[in-house]
Amino acid sequence: MPASDPSSATDPTSRRQARPWELAALAGLVLAVVVVLALTGFSHDERGADGAVGTAQADTESRAAAVQLLLDTWASAVRTNDTARLSGLMDRAASPGFLAAETRRASNVAGVEFSDWGYEITESPEAAVPSSLVDALGADEVWAPAVQLRYAIAGADESPTRKPIALVVARRGDSWALVSDSATVNGERRTWRGPWDFGTVVSRRVDTGDGRTSVVLGHPENAAMVDRLAEELPAAVVNATQLWGSDWAGRALVWVAGSQDEFTALVGSDHDGRGIAAVAISDAVDSDADAVTGQRIVFSPSSAERLTEVTRRAILRHELTHVAARAETVDRSPMWVLEGYAEYAAYRGTGEAARQIAPALTAQVGAEGPPTGFPENTDFSESGERGSVAYETAWSINAFVAEQYGETKLTELYRTLAVGEADPDTVDARLSDVLGVDAEQFRDRWTDWVGAHLG
Repeated sequence: MPASDPSSATDPTSRRQARPWELAALAGLVLAVVVVLALTGFSHDERGADGAVGTAQADTESRAAAVQLLLDTWASAVRTNDTARLSGLMDRAASPGFLAAETRRASNVAGVEFSDWGYEITESPEAAVPSSLVDALGADEVWAPAVQLRYAIAGADESPTRKPIALVVARRGDSWALVSDSATVNGERRTWRGPWDFGTVVSRRVDTGDGRTSVVLGHPENAAMVDRLAEELPAAVVNATQLWGSDWAGRALVWVAGSQDEFTALVGSDHDGRGIAAVAISDAVDSDADAVTGQRIVFSPSSAERLTEVTRRAILRHELTHVAARAETVDRSPMWVLEGYAEYAAYRGTGEAARQIAPALTAQVGAEGPPTGFPENTDFSESGERGSVAYETAWSINAFVAEQYGETKLTELYRTLAVGEADPDTVDARLSDVLGVDAEQFRDRWTDWVGAHLG
Protein backbone atom coordinates (compact mmCIF):
# COMPACT_ATOMS: atom_id res chain seq x y z
CA MET A 1 0.00 0.00 0.00
CA PRO A 2 1.12 3.63 -0.27
CA ALA A 3 2.93 4.70 2.86
CA SER A 4 4.56 8.02 2.23
CA ASP A 5 4.60 8.75 5.92
CA PRO A 6 6.74 6.15 7.72
CA SER A 7 5.59 7.46 11.08
CA SER A 8 2.15 6.02 10.41
CA ALA A 9 3.42 2.50 10.99
CA THR A 10 5.26 1.05 13.92
CA ASP A 11 7.61 -0.96 11.70
CA PRO A 12 8.95 1.04 8.72
CA THR A 13 10.06 -2.17 6.99
CA SER A 14 6.85 -4.06 7.58
CA ARG A 15 4.72 -5.64 4.88
CA ARG A 16 2.56 -2.54 4.70
CA GLN A 17 5.55 -0.30 4.20
CA ALA A 18 6.63 -2.50 1.31
CA ARG A 19 3.29 -2.11 -0.46
CA PRO A 20 3.84 1.17 -2.40
CA TRP A 21 5.74 -0.51 -5.20
CA GLU A 22 2.78 -2.73 -5.85
CA LEU A 23 0.39 0.12 -6.48
CA ALA A 24 2.50 1.20 -9.39
CA ALA A 25 3.65 -2.17 -10.62
CA LEU A 26 1.31 -2.47 -13.63
CA ALA A 27 0.14 1.12 -13.78
CA GLY A 28 3.82 1.86 -13.43
CA LEU A 29 4.63 -0.36 -16.37
CA VAL A 30 5.68 2.76 -18.04
CA LEU A 31 5.37 2.63 -21.86
CA ALA A 32 8.32 4.82 -22.95
CA VAL A 33 6.77 6.71 -25.91
CA VAL A 34 9.47 8.46 -27.97
CA VAL A 35 8.61 12.04 -28.94
CA VAL A 36 9.53 12.69 -32.55
CA LEU A 37 9.20 16.31 -33.58
CA ALA A 38 11.67 17.07 -36.34
CA LEU A 39 12.11 20.80 -36.70
CA THR A 40 12.80 22.83 -39.81
CA GLY A 41 16.28 24.35 -40.12
CA PHE A 42 16.67 27.97 -41.05
CA SER A 43 19.29 30.09 -42.76
CA HIS A 44 20.09 33.33 -41.01
CA ASP A 45 18.82 35.71 -43.66
CA GLU A 46 14.99 35.91 -43.62
CA ARG A 47 12.29 35.94 -40.96
CA GLY A 48 9.48 33.45 -41.59
CA ALA A 49 5.80 34.17 -41.08
CA ASP A 50 5.71 31.80 -38.10
CA GLY A 51 8.21 33.90 -36.17
CA ALA A 52 11.23 31.73 -36.95
CA VAL A 53 14.25 33.19 -38.64
CA GLY A 54 14.99 32.40 -42.26
CA THR A 55 13.54 30.06 -44.89
CA ALA A 56 13.62 26.29 -45.10
CA GLN A 57 16.92 25.02 -46.46
CA ALA A 58 16.44 23.22 -49.79
CA ASP A 59 18.89 20.38 -49.39
CA THR A 60 17.30 18.69 -46.40
CA GLU A 61 18.81 15.30 -47.19
CA SER A 62 22.31 16.75 -47.23
CA ARG A 63 21.65 18.54 -43.94
CA ALA A 64 20.32 15.37 -42.30
CA ALA A 65 23.33 13.39 -43.48
CA ALA A 66 25.75 15.99 -42.13
CA VAL A 67 24.01 16.15 -38.77
CA GLN A 68 23.78 12.36 -38.53
CA LEU A 69 27.54 12.24 -39.03
CA LEU A 70 27.85 14.69 -36.13
CA LEU A 71 25.60 12.46 -34.03
CA ASP A 72 27.64 9.38 -34.85
CA THR A 73 30.81 11.15 -33.79
CA TRP A 74 29.12 12.38 -30.62
CA ALA A 75 27.97 8.85 -29.73
CA SER A 76 31.43 7.45 -30.30
CA ALA A 77 33.05 10.17 -28.16
CA VAL A 78 30.64 9.52 -25.29
CA ARG A 79 30.96 5.77 -25.42
CA THR A 80 34.77 5.85 -25.57
CA ASN A 81 35.08 8.65 -22.99
CA ASP A 82 36.97 10.82 -25.51
CA THR A 83 36.77 14.23 -23.83
CA ALA A 84 38.97 15.95 -26.41
CA ARG A 85 36.68 14.90 -29.23
CA LEU A 86 33.62 15.93 -27.23
CA SER A 87 35.05 19.40 -26.79
CA GLY A 88 35.62 19.67 -30.53
CA LEU A 89 31.96 18.89 -31.26
CA MET A 90 30.60 21.84 -29.27
CA ASP A 91 29.40 25.05 -30.90
CA ARG A 92 31.14 28.17 -29.66
CA ALA A 93 27.79 29.36 -28.27
CA ALA A 94 26.83 26.00 -26.76
CA SER A 95 24.71 26.06 -23.61
CA PRO A 96 26.72 26.72 -20.45
CA GLY A 97 27.51 23.48 -18.72
CA PHE A 98 26.70 21.29 -21.74
CA LEU A 99 30.30 20.21 -22.29
CA ALA A 100 30.83 19.58 -18.58
CA ALA A 101 27.66 17.45 -18.44
CA GLU A 102 28.72 15.47 -21.52
CA THR A 103 32.16 14.91 -20.05
CA ARG A 104 30.64 13.56 -16.84
CA ARG A 105 28.26 11.36 -18.81
CA ALA A 106 31.09 9.93 -20.89
CA SER A 107 33.04 9.08 -17.76
CA ASN A 108 30.01 7.37 -16.20
CA VAL A 109 29.05 5.53 -19.38
CA ALA A 110 32.52 3.98 -19.37
CA GLY A 111 31.43 1.98 -16.31
CA VAL A 112 28.68 0.17 -18.23
CA GLU A 113 29.09 -2.49 -20.89
CA PHE A 114 26.91 -1.57 -23.88
CA SER A 115 26.20 -3.61 -26.97
CA ASP A 116 24.86 -0.49 -28.70
CA TRP A 117 25.00 3.26 -28.12
CA GLY A 118 24.07 5.80 -30.76
CA TYR A 119 22.02 8.85 -31.64
CA GLU A 120 19.69 8.86 -34.64
CA ILE A 121 17.45 11.34 -36.43
CA THR A 122 13.87 10.21 -36.83
CA GLU A 123 11.14 11.19 -39.26
CA SER A 124 8.33 13.43 -38.01
CA PRO A 125 6.28 16.52 -38.89
CA GLU A 126 8.32 19.69 -38.95
CA ALA A 127 8.06 22.57 -36.49
CA ALA A 128 9.69 25.98 -36.36
CA VAL A 129 12.82 26.86 -34.47
CA PRO A 130 12.09 29.95 -32.32
CA SER A 131 13.67 33.03 -33.85
CA SER A 132 14.91 34.12 -30.42
CA LEU A 133 17.11 31.03 -30.24
CA VAL A 134 18.49 31.56 -33.73
CA ASP A 135 19.23 35.24 -33.00
CA ALA A 136 21.00 34.38 -29.76
CA LEU A 137 23.26 31.85 -31.46
CA GLY A 138 24.10 34.00 -34.49
CA ALA A 139 24.80 30.88 -36.56
CA ASP A 140 24.20 30.39 -40.27
CA GLU A 141 21.58 27.77 -39.51
CA VAL A 142 19.97 26.30 -36.40
CA TRP A 143 18.13 22.99 -36.34
CA ALA A 144 16.38 21.00 -33.65
CA PRO A 145 15.79 17.61 -35.27
CA ALA A 146 13.87 14.82 -33.59
CA VAL A 147 16.66 12.70 -32.16
CA GLN A 148 16.67 9.46 -30.19
CA LEU A 149 19.28 7.85 -28.01
CA ARG A 150 19.49 4.22 -29.07
CA TYR A 151 21.17 1.96 -26.57
CA ALA A 152 21.37 -1.63 -25.36
CA ILE A 153 23.15 -2.97 -22.31
CA ALA A 154 25.20 -6.04 -23.15
CA GLY A 155 23.66 -9.27 -21.95
CA ALA A 156 20.49 -7.77 -20.53
CA ASP A 157 18.99 -6.21 -23.67
CA GLU A 158 18.15 -8.46 -26.61
CA SER A 159 17.45 -5.38 -28.74
CA PRO A 160 18.00 -1.63 -28.24
CA THR A 161 15.61 0.75 -26.56
CA ARG A 162 15.15 4.33 -27.76
CA LYS A 163 14.70 7.49 -25.71
CA PRO A 164 14.06 11.13 -26.78
CA ILE A 165 16.81 13.73 -26.96
CA ALA A 166 15.87 17.43 -27.13
CA LEU A 167 18.84 18.37 -29.29
CA VAL A 168 19.73 21.68 -30.90
CA VAL A 169 22.56 21.91 -33.43
CA ALA A 170 24.00 24.84 -35.35
CA ARG A 171 25.84 25.28 -38.65
CA ARG A 172 28.59 27.79 -39.23
CA GLY A 173 29.85 27.58 -42.78
CA ASP A 174 29.97 23.88 -43.66
CA SER A 175 30.35 22.61 -40.12
CA TRP A 176 27.61 21.48 -37.73
CA ALA A 177 28.11 21.50 -33.97
CA LEU A 178 26.21 20.65 -30.78
CA VAL A 179 24.41 23.48 -28.98
CA SER A 180 22.28 21.86 -26.29
CA ASP A 181 20.38 18.74 -25.30
CA SER A 182 18.26 20.53 -22.73
CA ALA A 183 16.70 23.38 -24.71
CA THR A 184 12.92 23.22 -25.00
CA VAL A 185 11.39 23.90 -28.40
CA ASN A 186 7.67 24.70 -28.22
CA GLY A 187 7.70 23.21 -24.72
CA GLU A 188 7.12 19.71 -26.09
CA ARG A 189 10.40 17.84 -25.75
CA ARG A 190 12.62 16.79 -22.89
CA THR A 191 15.81 14.75 -22.97
CA TRP A 192 15.58 11.38 -21.24
CA ARG A 193 18.20 10.90 -18.55
CA GLY A 194 19.69 7.54 -17.60
CA PRO A 195 21.64 6.35 -14.55
CA TRP A 196 24.87 7.65 -16.11
CA ASP A 197 23.47 11.19 -15.96
CA PHE A 198 23.24 10.99 -12.17
CA GLY A 199 26.73 9.92 -11.17
CA THR A 200 29.29 7.15 -11.29
CA VAL A 201 27.71 3.82 -12.21
CA VAL A 202 28.47 0.48 -10.60
CA SER A 203 27.44 -2.60 -12.57
CA ARG A 204 27.00 -6.22 -11.56
CA ARG A 205 26.60 -8.90 -14.24
CA VAL A 206 24.79 -12.04 -13.11
CA ASP A 207 24.53 -15.46 -14.73
CA THR A 208 20.83 -16.29 -14.63
CA GLY A 209 21.04 -19.68 -16.34
CA ASP A 210 21.12 -21.11 -19.84
CA GLY A 211 23.85 -18.70 -20.86
CA ARG A 212 21.69 -15.68 -20.07
CA THR A 213 22.98 -12.61 -18.32
CA SER A 214 21.17 -10.15 -16.07
CA VAL A 215 22.58 -6.80 -14.99
CA VAL A 216 22.09 -4.66 -11.88
CA LEU A 217 23.13 -1.00 -12.07
CA GLY A 218 23.43 1.55 -9.30
CA HIS A 219 25.87 4.00 -7.79
CA PRO A 220 28.68 3.67 -5.24
CA GLU A 221 26.43 4.93 -2.45
CA ASN A 222 23.93 2.09 -2.98
CA ALA A 223 26.40 -0.60 -3.99
CA ALA A 224 25.32 -2.81 -1.07
CA MET A 225 21.74 -2.84 -2.41
CA VAL A 226 23.05 -3.58 -5.89
CA ASP A 227 25.00 -6.54 -4.53
CA ARG A 228 22.01 -7.93 -2.64
CA LEU A 229 19.77 -7.74 -5.70
CA ALA A 230 22.46 -9.35 -7.84
CA GLU A 231 22.65 -12.24 -5.39
CA GLU A 232 18.87 -12.73 -5.46
CA LEU A 233 18.35 -12.43 -9.22
CA PRO A 234 19.23 -16.00 -10.27
CA ALA A 235 16.68 -17.54 -7.89
CA ALA A 236 14.11 -14.91 -8.88
CA VAL A 237 14.53 -15.79 -12.56
CA VAL A 238 14.13 -19.50 -11.79
CA ASN A 239 10.99 -18.74 -9.77
CA ALA A 240 9.42 -16.73 -12.61
CA THR A 241 10.27 -19.40 -15.18
CA GLN A 242 8.87 -22.22 -13.06
CA LEU A 243 5.55 -20.40 -12.76
CA TRP A 244 5.21 -18.60 -16.10
CA GLY A 245 7.12 -20.95 -18.38
CA SER A 246 10.23 -20.58 -20.48
CA ASP A 247 8.75 -18.31 -23.16
CA TRP A 248 10.39 -15.13 -21.90
CA ALA A 249 13.89 -13.67 -22.00
CA GLY A 250 14.98 -15.22 -18.70
CA ARG A 251 17.00 -12.13 -17.83
CA ALA A 252 16.49 -8.72 -16.32
CA LEU A 253 17.97 -5.27 -16.05
CA VAL A 254 17.61 -3.81 -12.56
CA TRP A 255 18.39 -0.21 -11.66
CA VAL A 256 18.79 1.18 -8.16
CA ALA A 257 18.18 4.94 -8.24
CA GLY A 258 20.39 7.11 -6.07
CA SER A 259 17.97 10.02 -5.69
CA GLN A 260 14.32 10.92 -6.08
CA ASP A 261 15.17 12.98 -9.17
CA GLU A 262 16.83 9.98 -10.77
CA PHE A 263 13.94 7.68 -9.90
CA THR A 264 11.46 10.09 -11.47
CA ALA A 265 13.63 10.48 -14.57
CA LEU A 266 13.80 6.70 -15.01
CA VAL A 267 10.16 5.78 -14.39
CA GLY A 268 8.22 8.93 -15.24
CA SER A 269 6.88 12.02 -13.57
CA ASP A 270 4.02 10.21 -11.84
CA HIS A 271 6.46 8.75 -9.32
CA ASP A 272 9.02 10.57 -7.19
CA GLY A 273 10.39 7.59 -5.27
CA ARG A 274 9.08 8.68 -1.88
CA GLY A 275 6.19 6.25 -1.60
CA ILE A 276 7.25 3.48 -3.99
CA ALA A 277 9.90 0.83 -3.50
CA ALA A 278 10.12 -0.41 -7.10
CA VAL A 279 8.44 -0.16 -10.50
CA ALA A 280 8.65 -2.30 -13.64
CA ILE A 281 8.78 -0.27 -16.85
CA SER A 282 9.04 -1.02 -20.56
CA ASP A 283 8.78 0.44 -24.02
CA ALA A 284 5.72 -0.29 -26.11
CA VAL A 285 4.85 -3.94 -26.62
CA ASP A 286 5.19 -5.28 -30.16
CA SER A 287 2.25 -7.69 -30.04
CA ASP A 288 2.92 -9.02 -33.54
CA ALA A 289 6.48 -9.99 -32.68
CA ASP A 290 5.52 -10.91 -29.11
CA ALA A 291 8.47 -8.79 -27.95
CA VAL A 292 9.09 -6.01 -25.47
CA THR A 293 12.06 -3.66 -25.36
CA GLY A 294 13.30 -1.41 -22.59
CA GLN A 295 12.17 -3.61 -19.71
CA ARG A 296 13.69 -2.46 -16.44
CA ILE A 297 12.98 -2.93 -12.76
CA VAL A 298 13.75 0.33 -10.97
CA PHE A 299 14.21 0.44 -7.20
CA SER A 300 13.72 3.76 -5.41
CA PRO A 301 16.46 5.42 -3.36
CA SER A 302 14.60 4.66 -0.12
CA SER A 303 14.16 0.95 -0.84
CA ALA A 304 17.43 -0.14 0.78
CA GLU A 305 16.40 1.35 4.13
CA ARG A 306 12.73 0.42 4.00
CA LEU A 307 12.90 -3.19 2.90
CA THR A 308 13.70 -6.30 4.88
CA GLU A 309 15.36 -9.33 3.33
CA VAL A 310 11.91 -10.88 2.89
CA THR A 311 10.23 -7.85 1.32
CA ARG A 312 13.21 -7.07 -0.92
CA ARG A 313 13.15 -10.60 -2.30
CA ALA A 314 9.36 -10.47 -2.69
CA ILE A 315 9.45 -7.17 -4.55
CA LEU A 316 12.14 -8.38 -6.94
CA ARG A 317 10.16 -11.55 -7.68
CA HIS A 318 6.91 -9.64 -8.06
CA GLU A 319 8.37 -7.17 -10.55
CA LEU A 320 10.28 -9.88 -12.40
CA THR A 321 7.00 -11.72 -12.91
CA HIS A 322 5.61 -8.61 -14.59
CA VAL A 323 8.70 -8.61 -16.83
CA ALA A 324 8.19 -12.26 -17.74
CA ALA A 325 4.50 -11.79 -18.53
CA ARG A 326 4.65 -8.35 -20.13
CA ALA A 327 4.57 -9.48 -23.77
CA GLU A 328 1.26 -11.25 -23.11
CA THR A 329 -0.27 -8.62 -20.82
CA VAL A 330 -2.68 -6.02 -22.13
CA ASP A 331 -3.27 -2.89 -20.07
CA ARG A 332 -6.64 -2.43 -18.34
CA SER A 333 -7.01 -6.16 -17.76
CA PRO A 334 -8.47 -7.13 -14.35
CA MET A 335 -5.95 -5.97 -11.78
CA TRP A 336 -6.83 -8.77 -9.38
CA VAL A 337 -5.25 -11.24 -11.77
CA LEU A 338 -2.35 -9.03 -12.94
CA GLU A 339 -1.24 -8.01 -9.47
CA GLY A 340 -2.44 -11.10 -7.66
CA TYR A 341 -0.46 -13.38 -9.97
CA ALA A 342 2.73 -11.37 -9.44
CA GLU A 343 2.06 -11.30 -5.72
CA TYR A 344 1.60 -15.05 -5.64
CA ALA A 345 4.92 -15.39 -7.47
CA ALA A 346 6.56 -13.09 -4.92
CA TYR A 347 5.90 -15.49 -2.03
CA ARG A 348 5.75 -18.75 -3.93
CA GLY A 349 7.68 -21.50 -2.14
CA THR A 350 9.03 -19.18 0.56
CA GLY A 351 7.13 -20.72 3.43
CA GLU A 352 5.78 -17.35 4.54
CA ALA A 353 2.57 -17.69 6.55
CA ALA A 354 -0.61 -16.42 4.91
CA ARG A 355 -1.26 -14.04 7.79
CA GLN A 356 2.13 -12.41 7.27
CA ILE A 357 1.66 -12.15 3.52
CA ALA A 358 -1.78 -10.55 3.97
CA PRO A 359 -1.92 -8.73 7.33
CA ALA A 360 -4.44 -6.08 6.25
CA LEU A 361 -6.78 -8.68 4.80
CA THR A 362 -6.36 -10.80 7.94
CA ALA A 363 -7.44 -7.85 10.08
CA GLN A 364 -10.46 -7.26 7.86
CA VAL A 365 -11.46 -10.90 8.01
CA GLY A 366 -11.26 -10.76 11.80
CA ALA A 367 -13.45 -7.67 11.93
CA GLU A 368 -15.89 -8.22 9.08
CA GLY A 369 -15.45 -11.74 7.79
CA PRO A 370 -13.86 -12.85 4.51
CA PRO A 371 -14.52 -10.95 1.28
CA THR A 372 -17.21 -12.18 -1.09
CA GLY A 373 -16.24 -10.23 -4.19
CA PHE A 374 -13.10 -9.40 -6.16
CA PRO A 375 -11.48 -5.98 -5.78
CA GLU A 376 -12.14 -3.35 -8.45
CA ASN A 377 -9.30 -1.99 -10.59
CA THR A 378 -9.66 1.41 -8.92
CA ASP A 379 -9.01 -0.12 -5.50
CA PHE A 380 -5.39 -0.81 -6.42
CA SER A 381 -4.54 2.87 -6.78
CA GLU A 382 -5.95 3.75 -3.36
CA SER A 383 -3.71 4.56 -0.44
CA GLY A 384 -3.99 3.23 3.07
CA GLU A 385 -5.92 0.18 4.15
CA ARG A 386 -8.05 -0.03 1.02
CA GLY A 387 -5.07 -0.34 -1.29
CA SER A 388 -3.41 -2.94 0.93
CA VAL A 389 -6.56 -5.03 1.14
CA ALA A 390 -6.93 -4.91 -2.66
CA TYR A 391 -3.46 -6.33 -3.23
CA GLU A 392 -3.74 -8.91 -0.50
CA THR A 393 -7.19 -9.98 -1.69
CA ALA A 394 -5.77 -10.39 -5.19
CA TRP A 395 -2.98 -12.53 -3.74
CA SER A 396 -5.54 -14.70 -1.95
CA ILE A 397 -7.52 -15.34 -5.15
CA ASN A 398 -4.40 -16.46 -7.00
CA ALA A 399 -3.06 -18.47 -4.07
CA PHE A 400 -6.43 -20.23 -3.84
CA VAL A 401 -6.37 -21.11 -7.55
CA ALA A 402 -2.80 -22.41 -7.30
CA GLU A 403 -3.64 -24.58 -4.31
CA GLN A 404 -6.96 -25.94 -5.56
CA TYR A 405 -6.41 -26.16 -9.32
CA GLY A 406 -2.63 -26.09 -9.71
CA GLU A 407 -0.10 -23.56 -10.95
CA THR A 408 -0.55 -24.59 -14.58
CA LYS A 409 -4.21 -23.61 -14.39
CA LEU A 410 -3.30 -20.40 -12.57
CA THR A 411 -0.98 -19.35 -15.38
CA GLU A 412 -3.58 -20.35 -17.96
CA LEU A 413 -6.10 -18.18 -16.13
CA TYR A 414 -3.68 -15.24 -16.24
CA ARG A 415 -3.10 -15.64 -19.98
CA THR A 416 -6.86 -15.87 -20.55
CA LEU A 417 -7.78 -12.80 -18.52
CA ALA A 418 -4.80 -10.51 -19.22
CA VAL A 419 -6.12 -9.63 -22.68
CA GLY A 420 -7.57 -6.23 -21.96
CA GLU A 421 -10.65 -4.63 -20.50
CA ALA A 422 -13.71 -6.87 -20.16
CA ASP A 423 -17.10 -6.62 -18.49
CA PRO A 424 -17.82 -8.74 -15.38
CA ASP A 425 -19.87 -11.31 -17.27
CA THR A 426 -17.05 -11.90 -19.76
CA VAL A 427 -14.51 -12.23 -16.94
CA ASP A 428 -16.73 -14.76 -15.18
CA ALA A 429 -17.20 -16.74 -18.38
CA ARG A 430 -13.44 -16.91 -19.01
CA LEU A 431 -12.81 -17.90 -15.41
CA SER A 432 -15.35 -20.71 -15.71
CA ASP A 433 -13.89 -21.89 -19.02
CA VAL A 434 -10.40 -22.24 -17.54
CA LEU A 435 -11.29 -23.73 -14.16
CA GLY A 436 -14.40 -25.67 -15.13
CA VAL A 437 -16.47 -24.27 -12.31
CA ASP A 438 -19.32 -21.78 -12.12
CA ALA A 439 -18.01 -18.30 -11.25
CA GLU A 440 -20.40 -17.93 -8.32
CA GLN A 441 -19.37 -21.31 -6.98
CA PHE A 442 -15.74 -20.32 -7.40
CA ARG A 443 -16.27 -17.20 -5.29
CA ASP A 444 -17.97 -19.19 -2.57
CA ARG A 445 -15.08 -21.66 -2.39
CA TRP A 446 -12.51 -18.86 -2.41
CA THR A 447 -14.37 -17.06 0.41
CA ASP A 448 -14.27 -20.25 2.48
CA TRP A 449 -10.56 -20.65 1.73
CA VAL A 450 -9.82 -17.10 2.93
CA GLY A 451 -11.80 -17.69 6.12
CA ALA A 452 -9.92 -20.92 6.80
CA HIS A 453 -6.45 -19.41 6.19
CA LEU A 454 -6.90 -15.91 7.62
CA GLY A 455 -9.85 -16.21 10.02
